[in-house]
Amino acid sequence: MREALERFLSELAAQRRASRHTVAAYRRDVARVLDLAAGPGRPVAPDRWTRELLEHALRMLYQARRSPASAARALAAWRSFSRYCLRRGVIARDPARAIPFPRLPRRLPRTLPVLDLAKALDRLAAADDPAALRDRALLELAYSSGLRLSELVGLNRGDVDPAAGLLRVRGKGRRERIVPVGEGALAALDRYLAAAPRRAAGAPRPRGDEAVFTGPRGTRLSGRTVQRVVRQRLGEVAGGLGVTPHALRHSFASHLLDRGADLRAIQELLGHRSLASTQVYTHVSKSHLKKAYQQAHPRA
Repeated sequence: MREALERFLSELAAQRRASRHTVAAYRRDVARVLDLAAGPGRPVAPDRWTRELLEHALRMLYQARRSPASAARALAAWRSFSRYCLRRGVIARDPARAIPFPRLPRRLPRTLPVLDLAKALDRLAAADDPAALRDRALLELAYSSGLRLSELVGLNRGDVDPAAGLLRVRGKGRRERIVPVGEGALAALDRYLAAAPRRAAGAPRPRGDEAVFTGPRGTRLSGRTVQRVVRQRLGEVAGGLGVTPHALRHSFASHLLDRGADLRAIQELLGHRSLASTQVYTHVSKSHLKKAYQQAHPRA
């Protein structure tokens, strides 16, 4: 089963174009069950992959106080691996198929108030130290284009087209999309890049594959650094509560919807495969729904 897991992960990365984060999560979730069956790192015969084993692993997740979302993600990994093994003839039947997914509580995406967010970004504009210039450009770009954390840190200089006001973004599954970027974000990005350390005389110009956002040593920013920047710079806006980069993406979508943007257009901008993923913002944007009702209903 461990050999089948390695083949499954290779297919996941090569054919299904899964990100390295997804591959790592699937490896961790499936390996946890295999370790439970025979001990850490020991061989596991195909007949040990049973419904009883998977249900036992699921109960252990609940006993460890894992969230329903974590349990659902683990079960999704087990189901995907189990289907792969069935197709390849490793197992005779799929024991994971009959295990129901845990019921997930409906959590609405968190958004930041428009005016408070604008004040926080404008306050950063008053500072001219390198860290503030970088952080403002980073926050402006995340909010202006609704980027995921991985898309933000993965952005290269060649992905930015200031003349057209567009970004080339590599999203989930390595799918590329083109998204617009606002003038304010472009201006903040230009200030940040102009203030970057000058290159030595005769040094080549920045290459298109160089990272847009870098640390003091010139290396690409990590996701954790971006999370820390968002918490520090937007903590006041969030009322002292923890705020994540994804809150800027949620705010981007909700604020667009509030101002009359089409749901299908927002789906394209966010890079969602399914409209169902985008429809969650209609629950947040009640003012938009009320406005649409008043405009459309003949007796509103």
